[in-house]
Amino acid sequence: MLFLFQTAEFESEIKSQGLIDVILESGPLGIAIIAVLFVLAFIALSIFIERYLTIKKAARIDENFMNNIRANVAAGNIQAARALCQSTDSPMARMVEKGLMRIGKPLADIDKAIENVGDLEVFKLEKGLSTLASIAGAAPMIGFFGTVTGMIMAFYEMATQQNVTPDLLAGGIYQALLTTAFGLFVGILSFIGYNVLVANVDKVMFKMERTAVEFMDMLQEPTA
Repeated sequence: MLFLFQTAEFESEIKSQGLIDVILESGPLGIAIIAVLFVLAFIALSIFIERYLTIKKAARIDENFMNNIRANVAAGNIQAARALCQSTDSPMARMVEKGLMRIGKPLADIDKAIENVGDLEVFKLEKGLSTLASIAGAAPMIGFFGTVTGMIMAFYEMATQQNVTPDLLAGGIYQALLTTAFGLFVGILSFIGYNVLVANVDKVMFKMERTAVEFMDMLQEPTA
């Protein structure tokens, strides 16, 4: 009966404490693990914001871009077409510019040159995504590490102390629950952010492939 009363009192004490107080109660190892997870959360958020804005910018291109390129090429004004590409900051424009530089060579060479530029542009877009994926996988594992060490601390206190009270076990339990919850929180958000970025990269890749096909078709129009 006394134990049940102490447990109820312990639970009411948890509710009255703030998050910072609970983190401090988790002990040095718990604080260190939470600090590592905070750093990972900051890195993941920074990568997501920077990549999201970069990929969204890469996806924007004037709908009349290829029509203008076609008109300049048909008029024999390759320099004007290249100038248009240089003034357009997008992967599609850089692919077309490389193709324009290869006009006069075999179509297979032009296609290969465009493909190489496309691969390079995709590599740039995917910069940081592997780090975000690593955080999505590592954060829950770090949280579970805190869970195991916290429970070890709690059971150690139970084994070595004569009078076991909820206060005595608080540090280990705090560490176990906090690190698990925060590790899962960081991991889940990082995983969602990674998949959002991958989906946006796929959209840009589709636009790049469509642009490459349109450009190659345009080069073959005069001989059709």
